[in-house]
Amino acid sequence: MTIKELEAAIMMLSSKELASLTTWLLDYHEQVWDQEIADDLELGKFDKLLDEIDQEYEAGLADSL
Repeated sequence: MTIKELEAAIMMLSSKELASLTTWLLDYHEQVWDQEIADDLELGKFDKLLDEIDQEYEAGLADSL
């Protein structure tokens, strides 16, 4: 199915069906995002940033809430 076909099918949905699809799509997008973050963490893509945060915290540069 193409994007154009999906768009056409979505335009045929009732308001209730569209709301349900929107909720599902937002939830699915969050799951995909969470998995991307987990994968990036596992691959070490945030190691440098996390090291910098640790150094700032140990130096007393972190603000307390």
